[in-house]
Amino acid sequence: MTDELTHFMLVYKFGLAEIGTKINILAEELAHRGRGNPIEHVLPRLKTPASISAKAQRIGCALAFDDLRARIRDIAGIRIVCSFVSDVYTVADMLIRQPDITLLQTKDYIAQPKVNGYRSLHLIVEIPVFLSERVVQVPVEIQLRTAAMDFWASLEHKIHYKYDPRVPESLRDELAAAAEDAARLDRRMERLHREIHGPRR
Repeated sequence: MTDELTHFMLVYKFGLAEIGTKINILAEELAHRGRGNPIEHVLPRLKTPASISAKAQRIGCALAFDDLRARIRDIAGIRIVCSFVSDVYTVADMLIRQPDITLLQTKDYIAQPKVNGYRSLHLIVEIPVFLSERVVQVPVEIQLRTAAMDFWASLEHKIHYKYDPRVPESLRDELAAAAEDAARLDRRMERLHREIHGPRR
């Protein structure tokens, strides 16, 4: 079972490495265009076996490798923080247009924020991993957001952790208002950038 679990996790680690390489290539190429790199930073994340088990129990998924593989699509995840909202969609489009990346699902929480104010673009993609004897299609969750969205999400998570299991309603309202402030800041900074530098090419 230990060997099987190790191999199960390795496949997702390899998938994360593959998508990470693609993102790094894009970032370096875009930086050399002379108009600035739209990718501020990248953060890969691999769920732990304990986290996978907890999610499986939450969604009623059997703790069998085939079931976990089929039902939990965010075991491997990578966050891309971009300069501006338009960059989020540009980078996402550049990734999903690559012929070996298959888009499975899009959740656009920028166009339609969550009730708590959370904003981000989530993509579930599949990427081929070439093992010694076979090719495995590995799902990876890509989260794309601006620095302002990332700042808000990080602090919101810490506040929820402090008040677990329930955040006071007044604080939830303040968090939602802060998310609106961050969105306004994003719009203002993008407008200023365009006025000074013109649209990105």
